[in-house]
Amino acid sequence: MEYSVVKVKEDILIENNKKADELRKKLNEKGIYFINVMASPGSGKTTLLTKVINVLKNRYRIGVLEADIDGEVDAEKIAKLTGVKTIQVHTSGACHLTAQMVDDALNQFGVDDLDLVILENVGNLVCPAEFDTGSNINMMLLSVPEGHDKPLKYPLMFQVSKIAVITKIDTADIFDFDFAKCEEYIHMRNKEAKIFKVCAKDGCGVDELISYLDKLIQNK
Repeated sequence: MEYSVVKVKEDILIENNKKADELRKKLNEKGIYFINVMASPGSGKTTLLTKVINVLKNRYRIGVLEADIDGEVDAEKIAKLTGVKTIQVHTSGACHLTAQMVDDALNQFGVDDLDLVILENVGNLVCPAEFDTGSNINMMLLSVPEGHDKPLKYPLMFQVSKIAVITKIDTADIFDFDFAKCEEYIHMRNKEAKIFKVCAKDGCGVDELISYLDKLIQNK
């Protein structure tokens, strides 16, 4: 009996990458810098972003896309604590955003009055890393409670992220987190990854991250 093999995932990714390139070009032509933020649930994405946005909003017009399977908690929090333009994107059960989903959201959102777009992707260390969203750069967060071995277990996330932010560093003693090992493992996956250690609660390390992001945006 004859049969054929269809590589569905490969085809999906090829189409997604084409759309991502188109979206990236469109935003670049408008002078908009796009940051895709990825991490596990509870890693501190929203809390850190409020700190970052409240500084950068004095220099740039910022729009935030909040992606979740359901709920509007994070979008409400960002809008309330920063006052920047925010939209909630529901994925209807999907564990990630595709470039098409991002483009649809941005078309509804409107970007002509923006300099910077920040996407807080769905909380997940697996699926979001597989799909190019059309961003200029991927920034991933790894919280201390998750453990320093995560780069060994979720390689793609660290491979595609040029910025790795270790969060909740104030809990390192409680969770016996080895920073040296974590940095070693991150650089095993991505030699060029820029690593930051922060505590959004007390602001430790946040200024250094903001300064780095500011330079990236300025040089877009």
